[in-house]
Amino acid sequence: MSLPGAATESGVLYIVATPIGNLGDISQRAADVLGGVDCIAAEDTRHSQRLLQALGIQKPLLALHEHNERERCGQVIDRLKSGESIALVSDAGTPLISDPGFVLVRAARAEGLRVTPVPGPSAIITALSAAGLPTHRFTFEGFLPTKRKARADALAALKKETRTLVFYEAPHRVRETMAEISAVMGGDREVVLARELTKTFETFYSGTASEVEVLLGTDDYAERGEYVVMVAGAQAETDEAAVVDADRLLEVLLAELPVKVSAKMASEVTGLSRNELYQRALALKSNSDR
Repeated sequence: MSLPGAATESGVLYIVATPIGNLGDISQRAADVLGGVDCIAAEDTRHSQRLLQALGIQKPLLALHEHNERERCGQVIDRLKSGESIALVSDAGTPLISDPGFVLVRAARAEGLRVTPVPGPSAIITALSAAGLPTHRFTFEGFLPTKRKARADALAALKKETRTLVFYEAPHRVRETMAEISAVMGGDREVVLARELTKTFETFYSGTASEVEVLLGTDDYAERGEYVVMVAGAQAETDEAAVVDADRLLEVLLAELPVKVSAKMASEVTGLSRNELYQRALALKSNSDR
C-alpha cells in the first residue's frame, strides 16, 4: 500500500534520492515513486537495475549521465510534455549533488514542467551529522581538482574560510589530498574523514590533519570506498585595533550606562558581536569596581 501523497502524476520529473550504501535507507515514498513512474533516468542503468531488482520493481531505464545529459535532455523533456512521469536517480544519494541532473532540471523548469524532489540519503549530511565538527555553517566544495597544483591552489583559496569545509574525494587520491590539506592549511587543522558510509566497513578518521595523514598511511584499507572529507573552518581573524577601540568606547559608555545598554550601543557602532561586547563590558566593569 502506498503512503499518502506517494502516487505519481503525469508530466512530472521526480528527483529521487537512493541509498548511499545500506538498502534499508530507501524510503517508502521513494520506492513507491520508482514503482509508479513511466521511466527512470539513471546515471548507470546497470547499477540502478540492481536496486530495482532488490525492490521488486520493473521499469524501463534510460541512461542519463555526465557524458550524454545535454544530448538526452530534449528527449526527456519531450516525454514529460507528452504526459509521462519520469524519475531521475544517481548511482547513490541525492541526484545533482556532484552528480548529473542539473541540465535536465533547469530545462524542465524553463519549460514550466513540474519538478518534485523525493528526499532521502545524502553523503554530505550523513557524514556531517556524525563528524563532531561545527555544522551550523558549512560549505560543500564538491571534488577538489585532480592536478596537484590546482588542488593546492583551491585549498589555499579556502584557507581562511571560517565555515566547515566539505569535499568528496576518490579513494586513490585521498592520501595525496590529506597531505595537501596538512601542507596548505596546517597540520594542526582539525579534520574528519568518512569512508564507506552506511556500509559494513563504515570508518571515520578524525584528529588533526597531520594525525589523519598518519592514520591513512597505516591503514591497508584506506584506498577502498568513496570519501567525504571534512575540514574545520579557520579561526576568525580579530582586528586588534578594533578591539582596543571597542574597549575604549565601552569604558566611556559604562561611565554613564548599564552594561547591557553599553554593549548594545557599542555593537551598533563597531559592528562587533553584541554578546562578545557584553562579556568585554562585564570584564571592564569588574576591573573598574576593584
